Amino acid sequence: MSEQGRSFYEQAGSAKRILVLDLGFLGDTVHLIPALHEIRRAWPTAELDVMAEEKAKQILEIVPGLNAILGYPRFPKGPKWYEDFGRVKNLRARRYDAVINLNGSDRSSILTRASGAKWRLGRVPPKPAAFWKHCFTHPVDVPHGGRPVFQQRWECLQAAGIPVGEEAIFAVKIPAAIESAVDVKLDGERGFIHISPCTTQDQKELPMKELAKLVSALVADKTGPKVVLSCAPNERERGKVAELITHLPQKPWRVFAGDLSLLELAAVMGRAQRHFGGDSGALHLALMMNTPTVSWFRDYSGKIEWLPPGTAHRTVLGQESPEGLQGLTAEQLLVAYHG
Repeated sequence: MSEQGRSFYEQAGSAKRILVLDLGFLGDTVHLIPALHEIRRAWPTAELDVMAEEKAKQILEIVPGLNAILGYPRFPKGPKWYEDFGRVKNLRARRYDAVINLNGSDRSSILTRASGAKWRLGRVPPKPAAFWKHCFTHPVDVPHGGRPVFQQRWECLQAAGIPVGEEAIFAVKIPAAIESAVDVKLDGERGFIHISPCTTQDQKELPMKELAKLVSALVADKTGPKVVLSCAPNERERGKVAELITHLPQKPWRVFAGDLSLLELAAVMGRAQRHFGGDSGALHLALMMNTPTVSWFRDYSGKIEWLPPGTAHRTVLGQESPEGLQGLTAEQLLVAYHG
């Protein structure tokens, strides 16, 4: 690790205004939360802002200690480089003393440099562009892969000399208004099974036949918990849930076909006994809310970065295909659940 990176906290410890910049999607934003907790502890009186992807920034509303949450549009398509001029102007107007960027993507790196901050911490990406080194005053070269993303980001802070606790913590607080709304939707119930049947891509999902067998078995178990099923508020996922319902002998206790906000979904997840789902934002929310999971995942080299770690989380791997994950069954997932 470079001495240049280690000196970041020593030099920027006096910063009064700090921006954490990460333009990843929902999973990336969730995995940023433990680092935000440590940054707030290290700079208890500084103004701490975060810039995150527009659709993911809502989850940061439940992270204590943030002063402002700035959005950046990336879905379905990000802006052209010249469309960032207004955002750069706004960043510079905020007069940040320090920017912390643990992502290292090209666009986020350019925005870091353009912010005008005196101290700029950046994690070296696997294949840095030629201009990358000019974007940061303090690079940290923490190895990529091999452990969860949230752990890697926590290690980046250590590498920059920032004091951190003994372990990464997902410190969040659901607002009382959200808890009350979820109480109504769930009749105050807790300890149920939550199922998120969809991901963003067909090839990462359970084939409909196996999905229907899994949900049917969980719903039919009268000695087990009630079943809550939910999906995102888009036409694709709503259509898949509607199709799934036609294959079930009995409907789950609650079906939320796109009518939960992101924060309501987090609150629902926090009340669940177990979450079932694939490689999606819902799985990361379960990790954030400390809810045990059973997940179906494609078998690929980088999976360890996104799989929830620990014995409370169980995963069955399959092979990616246009028809969904192959080589795994509902029976295997039920064994993982009961085991």
